[in-house]
Amino acid sequence: MKKHIILSFVLFAFLFNLNAFPNRKNISLEDIFVNRIFVQKSVYGLRSTNDGEHYIRIEDGSIAKYKYATGEFVEKLVIFKNLNLKNSPEDYEFSEDESKILFTANSKPVYRHSFTADYFVYDISTGQCQPLSLNGRQKAAKFSPDGTKIAFVRDNNIFIKFLNGENERQITFDGKYNEIINGHTDWVYEEEYEFTRAFEWSPDSKKIAFYRFDESRVKEYNMNTFNNELYPKNQSFKYPKAGEENSTVSILVYDISTKNTTKMNIGNETNQYIARIKWNGNKLSIIRLNRKQNHLDILLADVENGEMQTIYSNTEEYYIERVDDNFLTFLNGGKEFLVTDERDGYMHLYRYSINGKLINQVTKGNWEITEFIGCDETRKAVYYISCESSPLQRELYCINLDGSNKKMLSAQNGTNSAVFGTNFKYYINYFSDANTPLLITLHSSDGKLLRTLENNAKLRERLDEYNIAKREFFQFDTDEKISLNGYIIKPANFDKNTKYPVVMTQYSGPGSQEVRNSFKIDWEQVLAAKGYIVVCVDGRGTGGRGEHFRKQTYGQLGKYEVIDQIETAKHIGSLPYVDSKRIGIWGWSYGGFMSLNCILQAYEIFKLAIAVAPVTNWRFYDSIYTELYNGLPQENPDGYDKNSPVTYANRLHGKLLLIHGTADDNVHIQNTYEMAKKLIAEGKQFDMMIYPDKNHSINGGITRFQLFTKKVNYIVENL
Repeated sequence: MKKHIILSFVLFAFLFNLNAFPNRKNISLEDIFVNRIFVQKSVYGLRSTNDGEHYIRIEDGSIAKYKYATGEFVEKLVIFKNLNLKNSPEDYEFSEDESKILFTANSKPVYRHSFTADYFVYDISTGQCQPLSLNGRQKAAKFSPDGTKIAFVRDNNIFIKFLNGENERQITFDGKYNEIINGHTDWVYEEEYEFTRAFEWSPDSKKIAFYRFDESRVKEYNMNTFNNELYPKNQSFKYPKAGEENSTVSILVYDISTKNTTKMNIGNETNQYIARIKWNGNKLSIIRLNRKQNHLDILLADVENGEMQTIYSNTEEYYIERVDDNFLTFLNGGKEFLVTDERDGYMHLYRYSINGKLINQVTKGNWEITEFIGCDETRKAVYYISCESSPLQRELYCINLDGSNKKMLSAQNGTNSAVFGTNFKYYINYFSDANTPLLITLHSSDGKLLRTLENNAKLRERLDEYNIAKREFFQFDTDEKISLNGYIIKPANFDKNTKYPVVMTQYSGPGSQEVRNSFKIDWEQVLAAKGYIVVCVDGRGTGGRGEHFRKQTYGQLGKYEVIDQIETAKHIGSLPYVDSKRIGIWGWSYGGFMSLNCILQAYEIFKLAIAVAPVTNWRFYDSIYTELYNGLPQENPDGYDKNSPVTYANRLHGKLLLIHGTADDNVHIQNTYEMAKKLIAEGKQFDMMIYPDKNHSINGGITRFQLFTKKVNYIVENL
């Protein structure tokens, strides 16, 4: 028996008359994408000072310093217009002694995270601002801990700028486009491991550890860029697809004084991943995974000779979640470390001695840690975000290193995140829920509220001028007795005696989560104003519910996720106020893959689908992501082919709109072209919208406005 349960924490939102107020306006796409009147104000460029008593933020074209305890303004450290730069800085970093600032300006994107830029060094005491280099644009510039040097990457080689003497020293010489990269990541590491600066200064500033990527054997992907040129340019870059060759990665250490470079012994296997490197005193830790990404080692290297010892190993049946910067934290002067692990079925923190002996499990329970924030070693307190009370929530907790005295610090139900000061004495909390825009508050480490930094009062007032359709959270059980979480948005003038068409929205990718108690105003409100019900459900494979729920899609991406979206459509279609013959589905990227599969495999249920930048065959996507969740195509061909939309092109019966950007370096337009080719071969009619020179995000205010106008019109005309 299926059930439709309203979660108690949002019941209050529906205890008033939901009829639209006659004097209120409906939200338009212009409001969202052009005028951007629903953008939430935030606190940007936040940094804590070394003393932990002050924080620094970007505001009004300057960098300003404030006291945590009182909020008192202290001083403006620099006013951007006084720097005599062509454009205002976009980012900044302090030297460790806080005497200098490294500014990033005039950045030009390369891929999702990487960019080239002009860097400038500002001396606070003298007020002088000098370019880091006059020899070309740079990447990934970083102060040495002693503040006397800055390392950066140019033309795939590493350079050091000496601030008090020697001008610029090149330390690698074999860098070459599409062949060798030093100190910076290749495409797939950048996209999937989400870092770009691939070097680390030693704590004493005497050495630099760095990655060397040999991508000479990685196959190239080619795409045209047009840009109003008479002859389009061909952009060629190395992109390892599932089952194909990856870069061979080496880890090396350069000695500043001797100018010698030592190669670390990371093993004879070259078909592997180095997810992170991190210094532990005068030794270097290296996090290594096998190609299947189900076995992980933490190695500790003697950087003088490159020899290794293994201090931690973990093997999982399916895969190990992708490593990030917070996976490994050294404590107690490097004698202990913390790691995240899900050996008990949920992601938790574990504490080890440096010889690899487990000291204790820090957190435990049938819930997930979603973010490890840090450890205050003075008080032996660990801070983290979890979804302990509900997968829909994010709460801030503190717990002792020994696992005792757990305390929830966040006070409101919804989505919380926190940025702590240097000594963990204060933190700034970012909160929102389904009905509340960002509320940014400052607290002492025990959770006590000290003051509010931003409450988005103007946005709250503006919301009162509009008909806002509330998000209502629900659960239902599928035919397989799987309980799924979702939300539903009904038109503001909802009439239970009317039958409404439904647009389902989803992403559905592994570990993702769309159904969250957090604030957003987007095009769903426009659909609701036009008389559509909007529904979103997180199916199997999504995050916040433990290892079993997330990993059961392994090796067959698109199987259970599609079943769960079909079950959602059946459930929603059974509601008395839904027109079950008018259900559509849409998604972007993985969500586009899903919307295609749904209309092709359940054409009797879905009458319309919109797929933006979809994967249409997992053989076309990158190695790290696809193999992590689907295994190697050589070992699992059915898992790739049986769940790819191109396999089911002959089943199209409803209305389909394909959308893609020609400069999508992530999910290549090859996916949409191959889908179109299959549909044409089957004699199927469909619609397609191509965005020249646009990447995976199809960015740009007017472009996004045009894109979403296209989608809304397509839905109104066909559903």
